[in-house]
Amino acid sequence: MVYALKFGASWILPPGIFIVLALALVVKLFRINRKLSVAVLVVTLICYLLCISFVAERLMGWLEEMHTPPAKVETSGADVIVLLGGGAISQVPDVDGVGALCASPANRLLTAVRLQKLLNVPILVSGGQVYSDSGAEAEISARVLKSLGVPEDKILTETKSINTAQNARYSAAILRENNFTKPLLVTSAFHMNRAMLNFNLQRFKPIAYPTDFTVAHNPTFHYTKLRPQAEALLLNVTVLQELLRTCVTEVFGI
Repeated sequence: MVYALKFGASWILPPGIFIVLALALVVKLFRINRKLSVAVLVVTLICYLLCISFVAERLMGWLEEMHTPPAKVETSGADVIVLLGGGAISQVPDVDGVGALCASPANRLLTAVRLQKLLNVPILVSGGQVYSDSGAEAEISARVLKSLGVPEDKILTETKSINTAQNARYSAAILRENNFTKPLLVTSAFHMNRAMLNFNLQRFKPIAYPTDFTVAHNPTFHYTKLRPQAEALLLNVTVLQELLRTCVTEVFGI
């Protein structure tokens, strides 16, 4: 009963209600202009597929499984952890100060802390202030790292970057200044492929340590995964954005 209610509610809330209205338009147009009706139907079906978890889980899963963490990170030889940012919020209260990380970078940071305790190597936090009302990410991350017990002399910050290409460029300069040669790269699994590409362009070959996974490996089918959801649309858009940005990086090197 619970699943049935969820399935039904999805068709009266966005984005499901828009798909229902589009299908009603298809029926209306069929009597007037069949070619236009078919065109609207095709667009509606594409939108529907982009809004269901059944598709999102498979596309995101494919992207997230491009890189896997080393089986034994202790023997990887990593001499520094590079933690990539993913968004911060300014002027909001936090446990030990003002300004907080968004969900994805907070997950990344948690992984980096655990790895630092395991490897006892420095963490280089990369991420600047993207907008005037967003947080200075590397500075916020450094504060959180200290509060979680990472020694101050084990924290390096890169505060200028506002995208992945700049993450790699500015981080590479700091890595060279400090004679680090084998970075362990920590970022969200969906972001790892593009991040690795950008670091390769800077003549670094990091060890990939993807985290912040959003879907399970080998997802099982349930009929509720065919209902339109904003969360599924967001996942699919994220995959498309990553593919587009990866293509731009490969073609233009940015």
